Amino acid sequence: MDNYIVTISREYGSGGRQVGELLAKELGIPFYDREILQMSAEKSGMSADFLEKRDEVIQNTFLHNLMHATYPNIEAYYETPITDKVFQAQSSVIRDIAAQGSCVIVGRCADYVLRDNPSLVTVFVRAALEDRIRQATAHYDMPPDKAAERIKKIDKQRANYYKYYTTRQWGSMSNFDLIINSSFTGIDGAVAVIKTMLEGKNT
Repeated sequence: MDNYIVTISREYGSGGRQVGELLAKELGIPFYDREILQMSAEKSGMSADFLEKRDEVIQNTFLHNLMHATYPNIEAYYETPITDKVFQAQSSVIRDIAAQGSCVIVGRCADYVLRDNPSLVTVFVRAALEDRIRQATAHYDMPPDKAAERIKKIDKQRANYYKYYTTRQWGSMSNFDLIINSSFTGIDGAVAVIKTMLEGKNT
């Protein structure tokens, strides 16, 4: 197969990270998720802990948007918001990673950051809520009601973050090459579907 960059966006608890990790392992290519935080820290000078607390999270979006609507040139008077600095640092690392060759990248708007890359294949992994609750309960040792709350919170954070930096709708069919329901395919099946797609892309 030719060079390809697979980006995976995912609902919380859908198994998207596991899909990406297994896909990379089976294809023998690098896998990047939280590694991007450390790489961004090294490149930007910000601490990894600082970046982790702001990973895929936008804060005070209403206030930020209101200020820009009222004062379009506000950046001329104030320093770039810290959330934008974090996004810029991660985007720079993502571009560096993609320039090195085939890989799998999870989250962080990588599909948007690399939108002009001809090797890009974008995937969104979703799942039924009951399966996501079961996954979160098993992996994080929390009761189902708490798991449901966390799912709702994380999904909202990811959707807001994605829309804020891309102006696109998170999880929309029009924004991804492939949307997989892991409740239907399972993790192994999701990997198989993506591999089949990659084979077709390069024929």
